[in-house]
Amino acid sequence: MVEELDRRGRILEAAFEEFAAKGYKGATIKSIAGVAGLQSPALIYWYFPDKEALFDEVLESRAPILQAVTDLTPMMSLPPEEVLRRLGQAYLAFDKSNTQMMQLVLGEAFRRPDVAEKFIRGGPGRVLAFLKTYLGHQVELGRLRPHDVRSSARAFIGMLIPQVAGRVLSPALQSDGLTDDEHLETTISIFLGGLRPENQESAMRAE
Repeated sequence: MVEELDRRGRILEAAFEEFAAKGYKGATIKSIAGVAGLQSPALIYWYFPDKEALFDEVLESRAPILQAVTDLTPMMSLPPEEVLRRLGQAYLAFDKSNTQMMQLVLGEAFRRPDVAEKFIRGGPGRVLAFLKTYLGHQVELGRLRPHDVRSSARAFIGMLIPQVAGRVLSPALQSDGLTDDEHLETTISIFLGGLRPENQESAMRAE
């Protein structure tokens, strides 16, 4: 069992490397098997029925936000500052492999729109849905003023995108030296500053 799990992990890692380097069309079962160190490409079919299924599994396992945030339900009762910081850190925690993953998704999305749809639904889409529910719950608790949570959830994630895009698409966006931590703290401050109930705002000004 351990050996099978290890082999499956090697296949996924090799598939990611091949898809990232060659794209979906350029990567083959044979080349993936070679990178994984398998004696026969047929061994891949013990774990995945075809290349499409293997590609889908790579997308799901490499979704950056899901690597950092696996169980969102316990976060429902936490204060907004803590939850937004956790989600923000997860979005901004891009290493080299995650950058390659985003480049792969963006590249394949032009040829196969279903790729982008699967990736967004499995990762960012899931977090966006949670954020809308969470913000609505915080309104009910009186921690945030009543507002359209569909818009605020999009707004929060939208404020993080330029920082991520600086690594994925254009390093020039990071030429001013703004760090992830600095950007996240400012984002949370601006975001919550516009959503706190009036009595909380007055109390904060008085302090």
